[in-house]
Amino acid sequence: MGLNLLRRGEKDARPDLSVRYYGFITYIYVLKITRIGNDMRRKIANMSILLCLLAGFLPKASAQEKVRIPVEIVVDKIRGGLLGQILGNLNGLPHEMRYIGEPGNVQNYVPSLPEGAHSDDDTDFEWFYVYEMQRSRQIQLDAGYITNLWIERVNRGVWCSNRFVRYLMDIGFKPPYTGYTEFNPWAEFNVSGQFLCETYGLIAPAMPQTAAKIGLNYTTVAVNGEPAQTTQLFTTMIATAFVENDMNKILDAGIASLDGKSKVRLIIDDVRAWHKENPIEWRKTRRLLRDKYTQENGGIRDYNGYELNTGAIVGALLYGNGDFAETLKQAFNWGWDADCNAATAGAVIGVAYGYRRMMTRGGGINEPLWQIVDRYKNVTRDGMPEDETITGFADRLIELFELINENNGGGKKVENNVLVYEIAAERPSPILALATADRKEALRKEFAEEIRAGLSGDSRAARAKAAFMAVCLEMDEQLKKTDAATWKAACYDLSGYWKVMNNVFAGDFRGLDDFSKKFERAGFKAPLNRYEDDEIYEDRELWKDPRTIYHSSSPSK
Repeated sequence: MGLNLLRRGEKDARPDLSVRYYGFITYIYVLKITRIGNDMRRKIANMSILLCLLAGFLPKASAQEKVRIPVEIVVDKIRGGLLGQILGNLNGLPHEMRYIGEPGNVQNYVPSLPEGAHSDDDTDFEWFYVYEMQRSRQIQLDAGYITNLWIERVNRGVWCSNRFVRYLMDIGFKPPYTGYTEFNPWAEFNVSGQFLCETYGLIAPAMPQTAAKIGLNYTTVAVNGEPAQTTQLFTTMIATAFVENDMNKILDAGIASLDGKSKVRLIIDDVRAWHKENPIEWRKTRRLLRDKYTQENGGIRDYNGYELNTGAIVGALLYGNGDFAETLKQAFNWGWDADCNAATAGAVIGVAYGYRRMMTRGGGINEPLWQIVDRYKNVTRDGMPEDETITGFADRLIELFELINENNGGGKKVENNVLVYEIAAERPSPILALATADRKEALRKEFAEEIRAGLSGDSRAARAKAAFMAVCLEMDEQLKKTDAATWKAACYDLSGYWKVMNNVFAGDFRGLDDFSKKFERAGFKAPLNRYEDDEIYEDRELWKDPRTIYHSSSPSK
């Protein structure tokens, strides 16, 4: 039974946010009574009555007004959101990038992790951030800390914008410049803004502004502009799902978090309008989305871009009708970057469902049991635990939520014999605005002195970084005229950072074509080989003699 079906007939009668929430939870507790013994049944029935009474005097949440939610429920929803994210990611992998022009045709889907979960980029970036946030007791890790973490831990299982970021760090780049389009052409459209943000909504229940601030600190390592708007959108939706169960109202909250000029708003408006016109025919809505928002004939710019994938997530949540398995099945069938989309949708609907409900689903004649083994095996991230569990991962999120809640003026207390969290609720609001002016000239002024000093610096990485920045900012011709020998030597140093140069020339979208042409004009050439993933991951040598990796002479010859 879907979330909206549980609340049928109660929306108008209970307009109060907190009352709607407790009514929903009570229904779940009563629903589960039929599956347990008499003693436990009486205990849960008593709890249900208590929650109903509690709901009667809770005030409506407003900006900075404290809401009170039983600890047991918040914890259950954090665990449910994480499990939903993991299920969407790993159950979605077989569908990743498989349905581009046309949708998939998955008919039956039962959420399951019979061998447990394993790390994947949809969850493991957040995992190592969460691990360090918990260890250091710092929520907003700074740029230097983040850079060191990436260099230590992100050495395999990394693609697209994140791969570009990782090897920029080898020559001294730090966030947020790693996520600037001027230095990273993937940052303009890449989906990292959405598939790397979900857990930050989970650690800020009912605090959407806080969730967005935390999320942006980490996703802008790899993206900016419109993709960063999706971070605000989905962290807000997840934080809101703790206190709201109507999907359209969750979407409204997400929209309120966006810059008024954001294209993401238009995408959501379109999908909602098409859903209203075609409430059953999801394939028609998917076709309309594809036809309007395809940018480059269905290539990587499209299936790795925020437009189609954001629309697919919204479509899955609407056509899923509040049912967890149906929502994920929709995300698989809408296609494009399906595992990422299912992970994000799964986090939203997982919060709504809660962990207990998910773990007790199935087992009936017409509903197979959801087989979920509590394991999160590390197969991707260096320096991280090998023996993590899903519940252990969730425990870290719960601890961070308590730290954030305390920092925001909330706490934990006993009220009417129930242990509750008191949370300073926030209204959704934009945290990051879209840039309104060309940033290139400002960056030239900001980095002019660093570039000049770096070209003749003592460090090979510093010289390489200076040459890279100069080409990106179109300062290379003037610098070459000023000191040809120094410029030539710095270009030689840069050309030996083979993973950086592979990034510059490996890819197929217009933005990267324009980017690589700048380097060609400056005298750089593509490496002799297009390196396979395993070659890139297994060879940890940062710099190679340029004479061994190019078709012809390097820029210094």
